[in-house]
Amino acid sequence: MANNQNDKSALLQQLKIHPSDKQEASGLKVWHLLVAMLLSAGLTYWLTLTLSGPVQAGQDNVQARKNAPRPAEEKAAEPKPAVRATDNQSILNSSGYITARRTATVSAEIMGLITQVNVEEGMQVTEGQVLAQLDNALASVSLELAHAQVKALIARKNAMQADLEEARRNNQRISSNDYSSEAERTRAMSQLQSLTASLESAEADILVARLEARRQQERLDDHTIRAPFGGVVTEKNAQPGEIVAPTSAGGGFTRTGICTIVDMESLEIEVDVNEAFIGRVFPGQKVDAHLDAYPDWTIPASVIAIIPTADRAKATVQVRIKLEESDPRILPDMGVKVAFQKT
Repeated sequence: MANNQNDKSALLQQLKIHPSDKQEASGLKVWHLLVAMLLSAGLTYWLTLTLSGPVQAGQDNVQARKNAPRPAEEKAAEPKPAVRATDNQSILNSSGYITARRTATVSAEIMGLITQVNVEEGMQVTEGQVLAQLDNALASVSLELAHAQVKALIARKNAMQADLEEARRNNQRISSNDYSSEAERTRAMSQLQSLTASLESAEADILVARLEARRQQERLDDHTIRAPFGGVVTEKNAQPGEIVAPTSAGGGFTRTGICTIVDMESLEIEVDVNEAFIGRVFPGQKVDAHLDAYPDWTIPASVIAIIPTADRAKATVQVRIKLEESDPRILPDMGVKVAFQKT
């Protein structure tokens, strides 16, 4: 029993940590910590040198490129104003519109009911072509009556002509007979003169009747609406069943025009030039025109006239410009820019 206790005491003594052992272990831990810190500091310094080297080199290269003189050919060219490539340099630019000098809204000279319209927008028409037809029933009847009146008057004249010939023969016979009385001679002469006057009156009546027939024919022709000149129909303003009149008579079914025709050969340019620069423009001056719809297409043109009046509100003067060539792409009211040339 005593031996067992001695053994346990010996074991406990072996398990105890001696103070000197504690100090030795603590010293080792501090030493290991210092070594780790030194290694970490060295690694950080090495990484700093490694990474900062390329960055500094790059910055030096950039600064060197900035300070280095540039070759003359690498200098950026200064921007220059755009100049149109033309034979003659322009001295003035302006803008305006395409206008038609010859355009008409075709209407009727009389009021009537539209029975037929023969045009559509975009249709090409020639001078005298029938555009529309009005109801002409009454006008046709009036014309027939006028012709019948002329025929009746001509028949009456022919009868008077026969009576006059008979009166002349009778007067000649009475005048040649010695046994005819003075009263018979006077009566025969009076009859001859009366028939002569009646014949002249009949001829005048025939002339009046023929004039009336001509007037009725013109009224009938007024029911047929024709193109006053050749061109293109740009607007169709009426339909069959509507009433057309020379002037507005009120009502939603009354029209003052059948259609609008534009002569495409009469197209020209109208521009407003600032009055401060109007001295640079003169009749006959060459002009380059560019439509807004086709800016790369140069149209040759020339100044027709300078309108001798100024716009007080805009301080501009209107200039008419002739298009030297016609093209179906040029349309009325298109926007256009022009450049007036030196010569």
